[in-house]
Amino acid sequence: MNTDEKYLARCIELAQNGLGTTYPNPMVGSVIVYEGKIIGEGWHKKAGEPHAEVNAVNSVKDKSLLKKATIYVSLEPCSHFGKTPPCCDLIIQNKIPNVVIGTVDPNEKVAGRGIKKLIEAGINVRVGVLEEKCNELNKRFFTFHQKQRPYIILKWAESQDGFIAPEERTEQKPVWISNSYSRQLVHKWRSEEQAILVGTRTAIDDNPKLDVRDWGGKSPIRIVLDRNNRIPKTNHLLDKQIPTIVFCQSNSHTNEENLIFEVIDFDQHIAPQITQILHQHQIQSVIIEGGRQTLQTFIDVNLWDEARIFKGKTNLKKGTKAPVIQPKANQKQFILEDELLILKNHD
Repeated sequence: MNTDEKYLARCIELAQNGLGTTYPNPMVGSVIVYEGKIIGEGWHKKAGEPHAEVNAVNSVKDKSLLKKATIYVSLEPCSHFGKTPPCCDLIIQNKIPNVVIGTVDPNEKVAGRGIKKLIEAGINVRVGVLEEKCNELNKRFFTFHQKQRPYIILKWAESQDGFIAPEERTEQKPVWISNSYSRQLVHKWRSEEQAILVGTRTAIDDNPKLDVRDWGGKSPIRIVLDRNNRIPKTNHLLDKQIPTIVFCQSNSHTNEENLIFEVIDFDQHIAPQITQILHQHQIQSVIIEGGRQTLQTFIDVNLWDEARIFKGKTNLKKGTKAPVIQPKANQKQFILEDELLILKNHD
């Protein structure tokens, strides 16, 4: 790892502090180096608050050193006025002579304009350091802008013999296949993504809250399919405690605060319709947590980016079979006795 890569790696490390809190903005980290020493660093914490470059510049005690320094940033500095001023202007105003950038911003409002502006100001710019890692850091943001849809994560837990739910239930609540540590990890994942989606059967059978009660952070926007208005009004998902989008077949509903209804054609492929509407709602990532039919719907049209599958030790013998998915690039780990398989879809 050369010097530029070392400091870009630190930018990525800093940026990851913003996972789950920067939407709709990307995660960005920045480091300022003078004579081989870091004199300032920062990351973007929340939309509407200062960007990474601003926080890095503000953390430098002796601002006179900026004229001889190099600023590293994991994503191209913005060149437009949003909720905050352009970071390019800040770099130019402070006469920072060198800028090293991880990757180009895919947002059409930026998309190379920041780099062009810096070069035109006479600044020495290097682009593409640890580019793949910087792209992976913002896979949600990149997917949203390049594919016009959210980054899609499929998640389920299945028994040793391949079932995700028993044939019979004694009460209306989830049947746990994975252990408590795996369930806590799932709540951590929820805090990192912008939305979470379940089908009608899961909503009725489990009456889930889909919140992050076992972890800190913000609960994701809840999304539920309810073609024929079968979900009872007493269901947790309709309690308006968390912003919720309901996909239904008719537009006979009135939108309320934290409860929005969207109409789709359930006789056509629903997965592309759902992702298109979520894109319109500026949702960059979604975890699909069930049930089997909903998960399989996205798998069958190859509309997914990651699958996270827990395999528990229990055997259910009969019940609802787990979705069928073709393994891609596999990662495997264990959480106590639970096996966690992570598949990436590179298509």
